[in-house]
Amino acid sequence: MTYVITQPCIDVKDKSCVDVCPVSCIYLEGDDVDRKLYIHPDECIECGACEPECPVSAIFHESAAPDEWHEFIELDARWCRGDDAEKNAVRARVNEIQPPA
Repeated sequence: MTYVITQPCIDVKDKSCVDVCPVSCIYLEGDDVDRKLYIHPDECIECGACEPECPVSAIFHESAAPDEWHEFIELDARWCRGDDAEKNAVRARVNEIQPPA
């Protein structure tokens, strides 16, 4: 089990969650590349420090993720564990979920 960053983070990327994470498990390759932040499921220690810091309530423990955002559990894991091709596939799916403005 881990925490996950869901759809409300897309195009917001506030990063206040990054500042409070004691194990630095929240990633963003670059503001011009990724539209959301990702939590690495193998590095997250489930401390919950990130959740209250999110200004758009995008962070959930995976067991509490709303059904409509459950796919983000898999997307975060794929992005964090994948190679460049896998990261690009996740980025494409994020664009399908919420097309760029």
